[in-house]
Amino acid sequence: MNMTTFLMYCFIVTFTPGPTNIVILSTVHHTGAKKAMEYTYGATLAFGILLAISAMLNTILIAVIPKVLIVMQIIGSIYMIYLAYQIYKMEPSKPPVNRTATFLSGFLMQFLNPKVVVFTMTVIPAYILPHYIETPAVTISVIAITLIGFSAFITWVLFGAIFKEFLQKYYKTVNIIMSLFLAYSAIMIWL
Repeated sequence: MNMTTFLMYCFIVTFTPGPTNIVILSTVHHTGAKKAMEYTYGATLAFGILLAISAMLNTILIAVIPKVLIVMQIIGSIYMIYLAYQIYKMEPSKPPVNRTATFLSGFLMQFLNPKVVVFTMTVIPAYILPHYIETPAVTISVIAITLIGFSAFITWVLFGAIFKEFLQKYYKTVNIIMSLFLAYSAIMIWL
């Protein structure tokens, strides 16, 4: 296995802006790092579970991937557009009415996040299973990838906390940019 390529793939996918990272940044901006960490814990747990499911059920999923991907694309795109709208209309002076940044929403978001679903369905069969099929090796791989994802989420929490004053000062511009990134992510699923 080419470890450099594997790590590059993991880091690029987990650290680049995506629905989860944008929600984390928005949560830090509006409700603080503590609330963002709650969301992050849920997102991390779901990320690890998705990786484990991919590792255990990869051969079954191969037969149904086209159907699963289409359903996840539709649900994920709709949910991401909804989140983009919620971020767009948020104001720092009043907390959001709909508390989307909970442990449960972070957990559920990963199952609806096409970027995460596609990543978890590709990283295990592309990088791990061709070289390691023993349960301990696959388990260690799932744990390592989950920790990479968690470190990406933490990076976004820290970024949001460090730049909180700036983000609050320019909240409307920041909200528009984050909403556009999220909407762009939803559109790119179909291109």
